[in-house]
Amino acid sequence: MSQPIISFRDAVKEFPGRGGRRRARRSAPAVRAVDGVTLDIAAGEIFGVIGYSGAGKSTLVRLVNALETTTAGSVVVDGTDLTGLSEARLRPVRAGIGMIFQQFNLLRSRTVAGNVAYPLEVAGWSRTDRDARVAELLAFVGIADKAAAYPSALSGGQKQRVGIARALATNPKILLADEATSALDPETTADVLALLQRVNRELGITVVVITHEMEVVRSICHRVAVMERGRVVELGDAYRVFSAPQQPVTRRFVASALRDQPSPAVLDRLRGRHPGRIVTVRVDEVSGSSAQVMEVLADRGVHGTIVYGGITEVAERPYGSLTLELSGDDAAVHAALAGLRAVTSVVDHGTAALPVTEGSDR
Repeated sequence: MSQPIISFRDAVKEFPGRGGRRRARRSAPAVRAVDGVTLDIAAGEIFGVIGYSGAGKSTLVRLVNALETTTAGSVVVDGTDLTGLSEARLRPVRAGIGMIFQQFNLLRSRTVAGNVAYPLEVAGWSRTDRDARVAELLAFVGIADKAAAYPSALSGGQKQRVGIARALATNPKILLADEATSALDPETTADVLALLQRVNRELGITVVVITHEMEVVRSICHRVAVMERGRVVELGDAYRVFSAPQQPVTRRFVASALRDQPSPAVLDRLRGRHPGRIVTVRVDEVSGSSAQVMEVLADRGVHGTIVYGGITEVAERPYGSLTLELSGDDAAVHAALAGLRAVTSVVDHGTAALPVTEGSDR
């Protein structure tokens, strides 16, 4: 990994508990939203932080721009340790960080151009330079024709494009996206994620994505940290986390994004329609390709019919599973299963006459 632009070292953030009932004469315990997080985010990567509500992910990102300060540990951003810095010394650090939000946070009384120009006005740019920069940014995000429109006239996707343009106004090195696509429909989400990839690829900006949607991580992230109860419980290359999740919370996220394996109800229907052996096999770069799977079956004289599943891309690499009906004599099917297990993970669901309930056997 290249030189980190953001480093957390045993970072802790506690919030005081709310006052308890007067009768009890005691306060609720402090809430530890971030609990001993240590991780590095490399310059130039798209890094995802994923977790369910209350996992601590939004608090973690607020430590990056010092909207929250650590209770213990440290956060270093672009070589500056934020611990104990005054507001005056934090300003240049924050100037290098852009942020986009779930609810857009646009100024309703300003036009699109006025919203994008606002941080430049605060930074003291001249009118001529502001106008040129705003025009450049609106063209980059694809809404140059909306410069004179007001936020109320925009769609959700257009509002988020304004938010991205505004966040890029002062040439930040880091872009923080806090649930930036949660309020958008799937098609608009895909467009906004593609734009964030352009920001990263063409402008070289480090993008930190905070989300509860594994689909977002699947689509654009290079690496991902999974948070639960304030802790990072899994950290690594996005493809590795998808293809071999280690923690129960990660497996739940992966299942929600892929939906490539049949549920018990679907299995019952598949067994009713297909009398042969039903198996689910993993398809990825680490285990085996779909071509390898079919080659194993052909070599053993077994016919495989795809009855369920799906292959998608994770970090621009293939991943998913296929559920197959295997047809052939019993010896050949058993030999095919052994061959498949040698190259990938297999779940054997049995047949309608002899159903099997088991987990992956590799």
